[in-house]
Order: sequence, then structure tokens, then C-alpha cells
Amino acid sequence: MILVTGATGLVGGNLLWQLLQENERVTAIRRASSNLKPLRTIFSFYCSNPDDYLARIDWKIADVLDLDSIQSAMKNSTIVYHCAAVVSLAGNAEAMIDTNVAGTKNVVQAALDNHIQKLCFVSSIAACGNASTGEMLDENSTWTDSPNRSPYSRSKYYSEQEVWKGINKGLQAVIVNPGVILGVSGTNSGSSQLFGQVRKGLPFYTNGGTGYVDVQDVVKIMIQLGKSEISNERFVLVSENCCNRDILNWIADGFQKHRPLIGMGGKTLWIFGFVSEMLGKTVGFQPKIDRSTARTATKREYYSTKKITNALGYTFKPIEQCIREICAFERTC
Repeated sequence: MILVTGATGLVGGNLLWQLLQENERVTAIRRASSNLKPLRTIFSFYCSNPDDYLARIDWKIADVLDLDSIQSAMKNSTIVYHCAAVVSLAGNAEAMIDTNVAGTKNVVQAALDNHIQKLCFVSSIAACGNASTGEMLDENSTWTDSPNRSPYSRSKYYSEQEVWKGINKGLQAVIVNPGVILGVSGTNSGSSQLFGQVRKGLPFYTNGGTGYVDVQDVVKIMIQLGKSEISNERFVLVSENCCNRDILNWIADGFQKHRPLIGMGGKTLWIFGFVSEMLGKTVGFQPKIDRSTARTATKREYYSTKKITNALGYTFKPIEQCIREICAFERTC
């Protein structure tokens, strides 16, 4: 039995679709309060009859923060894809630590207790190490903590450590470290916010850049790794190392909007983030940009995918094509 956690999110939802192309039924975990509308939107991206596929999902009501419910949901599973995570670069530190670290610890324990054949864990390039200017980051780059690390980066790094602890106890597992994942999610959160902001009209761009990847590539690679003999390894998944301006330009082109023309450097955005933080604390709201997101948005990083290319011979979809497909779908919604 295949089991998916985080099944209503960007990665989990697109993973379910791909798994249903090969399996008559797939089991997935959701909370009792989970909204399934985003999952229907994801399936609508691929087909005109999403409800037919939704009917082939066997749902288990569980929460990664509740070990007993995860233990029960995982019974008779052979492969577990752990996608459940809180993704945020601004605030929500406590929620991220709970879901991303404590939740992963519970999933790993349940996997050990249920003797599953393999666990595939979705981490992030945010858990990769540091690099000198222009140096390529990869699976062997050394991660060090610092005040400049975002809460999300810390949460994913420490989540990975829970998986490695499980591996040391005999768990067979693989870890994937995707770049910024682009795809249809049915929500206005995470990377999907970029599309919503540009569609409304976005005059600004930041001078940074990082690794980007199509969600379809991420989930296809996860399935291949799940079936393979590869175990106890981690893999960076990045299609291209793009500057943020190019990403926003391609999205603007996809929506037939004006490209952003005003560049924002690190110092300017940091000041804006600092002011937003202070206003948030004073007025009582969660700012969309703080000092942490300002640093991330203006930093340029490069990632190597040599390891996954050598392991699977996988060819990634170009990011400009990925964006065109997402925009074409969003224009119909």
C-alpha cells in the first residue's frame, strides 16, 4: 500500500495524480478539517474529470502531530511519501517547527514500527549548506546555523536529521531537496503567491536568484526513487538556477501583464522588512515580508543536480515552459 502525507498540498496533490496514473487506488492522510477543493483544482490541471480520480483515493483521517493516528494510518503500508509541511519564509516559526520537525519525527517512528519498505521525505534546498559567491551547492555542502537562516530553513534541516536518525535505526529512506517548486496548488500560498501577485500587477523585482523546479518533475522523481533500490541518500532537485527577475518576467508574459521594472536591492528590502516587522508587532498582524524573507529574496544561490541526473538520467522541464503551462491554466480559472 502506498501512503501519502500532506496530500492536499502542492507536492502531495500533484504526487497523488501521478500515482493514480499507475495505481488503481492510493491511500492518503488528511486532517478532519482539510479542504479538498485545492486537490480538485490540481487534478483539473491534468484532466476534465477530476472527480473520477478523487474517488480513487482512500482517505485516512490522521495528523502528523498525533503519533497514534499516524501509527494506525500507516499499517500495511509499503512505501510512504512524506510531503506534509508548513512552507513559509515569513514568521510561523512555531508552526513550522511543530509540523516540519515534530511531525517528521512521528512519521519516522511510525515507519520504523510498521516496518515499511521505504520512506521518501520531501525536504528543501533551504536545508542545504552554505556556499561562497558563485559556488554550486550540492548534497555535500555543509549546513551551518546562523542568524541569517530563516525559520523554514532550520525546520527543514532539523526535519532531515529526524530522517537520518531513523536511517541509523534501520529505516530505508530517500530525501529530496527541491528548489522553489512551481506548479498548480489550488491555493494562494507558497510559490503560488508569485503568480497571484504578478497577475494583479507587480512593478518590483528583487535582485536575487535561486534554484527552481516544476512540481511534476519533483513528484516523478520521487516515484522513481520510491521504486528504485536507491536508499539512504539525498538529492537536490533543481531544473534551472534562475534570477528572480526572469521568473517574474515569464509569469508576467504568461498573463500578458507588464513586466516588473523597478529593482529592489538587499538594503532597501531589508529596511522594508524591518519596518514591516515592527508594524506587525505593534498592530498585531503577520507581515508578508520581514528581514528573513528580504535576505532570501535578494540572495543569489546556485545548485547542482549532477547527483540525481547520474542516478536516474532524468531530464528536467525548462522553467519558462513550466510557467507558461501554469499561466495558461490559471487564465481559465
